[in-house]
Amino acid sequence: MANIEYEIMEEVGVLSENTRGWRKELNRVSWNGRPAKYDIRDWAENHEKMGKGITLTDEEAEALKKLL
Repeated sequence: MANIEYEIMEEVGVLSENTRGWRKELNRVSWNGRPAKYDIRDWAENHEKMGKGITLTDEEAEALKKLL
């Protein structure tokens, strides 16, 4: 499996937390050294593990905001 590097550039906020302590968060994340994108996914404590998620460009995030 490919090694994926990430860096959380900004922790925007927590959307929810489940009973196991994993939190669904909105962050700005740089994946493999690329410019940061908005990212929504589940994270374990201290961000050592992550679940599946979705990334959004600034334009996509703005479009989602308008839809909501």
